[in-house]
Amino acid sequence: MLSWDDYNEEESRKTQALQATQELTKIVAPEPTVIVQESIVETPAPVIVVEETIELSLPEPATVAAERSGLQTPATVQVQPVQRENVQQTEAKTTSAPQSYERVTVDQKAMINCRADLNQLVPFKYEWAWQKYLDGCANHWMPQEVNMTADIALWKSDDGLSDDERTIVKRSLGFFSTADSLVANNLVLAIYRLITNPECRQYLLRQAFEEAIHTHAYQYCIESLGMDEGEIFNMYHEIPSVAAKASWALKYTKEINDPTFDTGTIEADKALLKNLIAYYCVLEGIFFYCGFTQILSMGRRNKMTGTSEQFQYILRDESMHVNFGIDVINQIKMENPFLWDTEMQTLARDMILEGLNLEIGYARDTMPRGVLGMNANMMEEYLQFIANRRLAQIGLAEQHVGVRNPFPWMSEIMDLKKEKNFFETRVTEYQTGGALTWD
Repeated sequence: MLSWDDYNEEESRKTQALQATQELTKIVAPEPTVIVQESIVETPAPVIVVEETIELSLPEPATVAAERSGLQTPATVQVQPVQRENVQQTEAKTTSAPQSYERVTVDQKAMINCRADLNQLVPFKYEWAWQKYLDGCANHWMPQEVNMTADIALWKSDDGLSDDERTIVKRSLGFFSTADSLVANNLVLAIYRLITNPECRQYLLRQAFEEAIHTHAYQYCIESLGMDEGEIFNMYHEIPSVAAKASWALKYTKEINDPTFDTGTIEADKALLKNLIAYYCVLEGIFFYCGFTQILSMGRRNKMTGTSEQFQYILRDESMHVNFGIDVINQIKMENPFLWDTEMQTLARDMILEGLNLEIGYARDTMPRGVLGMNANMMEEYLQFIANRRLAQIGLAEQHVGVRNPFPWMSEIMDLKKEKNFFETRVTEYQTGGALTWD
C-alpha cells in the first residue's frame, strides 16, 4: 500500500513521462517547414527527365528532426541533372504527328519559288502551258518516218551538190546535233527542278522528249548520208563559228546546273532568268534560224528533201519552244517585277545582240558566196529582223529600225501542218507491241 509520499512520487514520474512523450512527439512529427540544403551533388547514374524540371529527393521527417536536434545528418539532398539531348529526342518523339496537307488553290501556284504541292497538276493556273503540251503531243513525229532515199542518192552523186551546199549541210548538222543536246541537258538538269508550276513542268517534259527526237533526227541524217560522225559531232569543238555559239550557251548554264543552286533570292532568281533568256530567246530563238533557213531553202529547190522535211518538223517544234519560253519569262517578270530592273533589262538586251552577232558570224562563215538564192547580207538582215522580234516579245525596244524579212516563205514553213505531206512520205512498217520479244 502506497503512502502519500509514494503516491506523489509516482504521480511525479507519470508527469515526467508524459512530458517526455510530448517532447518526443514534437521531434518525430515536426512542423511542416522544410529546410533544404543548397549544395548540389550529381548522381553517378544520370536520370532522363522529359521536362526540364529539377526533382528533389526530400528527406523523411525523422531525418529533418535529427538534423534539427543536432544529430548526424544523412547524405545531402541530391539534385538530378537534366539530360538535354535525351529531352530533345523524347520531345521529338512525343510531339511528332502526321503532317497535314492543304488542298492547292490556283493562287498558290507560281512560276518560281512556289510552295504548293508540285504533284497536284490541277487546277491549272496557266492554261496556255497545258495547251502547248497538248499541241506538242499532237505534233508528234519520229525521224524514221521520213524517207531519206533521195538524199542518199544526191549526197553520193559527184555533181549533185556544190561544195558550198555540202558545207551548209555539214555545218547545220554539226551545230544542231550538239545544240539540242545542250538544250535538253539544261532542261533536265536545271530548268525542270527550278520551275515550280506543275503544268509548265508537264510541257518541259514534252520539250525534253522533243529535244531527244531532234538529236535522233540529226543522227539519222548523218548515218543515212554516211558522213564522218566524228567530224560532225565534234564541230562544236573544232569549227570556230560553231564553237563560239556553243561556248556562249554553256556559260549561262554552269551556275544553275550546280545541284546546290536554288532560287529564292534576287541574285539567284536573276540567274535563272538570264538562263531562260539565253536558251529560249537566243539559242533556240536566233542561233537556229540561219541553219534552218539554209536547209529549208535547199528543200524548196528539190535538194535534200528528206533532210529538209526533218528540219521542217524540228522548226515547228522549236517555234513552240520559243513561244513557251517567252511566256515563262514574261510570267516570271509579272510575278516578280523587282527582277526586271534597269540592270536586268540592259543585260537581256546585250545578250540578244551578242547572240545576233555570233549568228551573223556563223552565216558569213557558211556562206562566203551567194548560194541557194541567198547570201550573207540577206541573212544578216533576216537575223536582225528575228532579233527585233525577240526583244519586243520580252518588252524591250527594237534595235534595228526598218529591217524586213527577206525570206517570207519561212513564215509559211513554220506554220506547217503535219497533214500537209507527212502521210505521203512516212514509213508504213511499224514495230508494234505484238512484234516485240521479252527475252
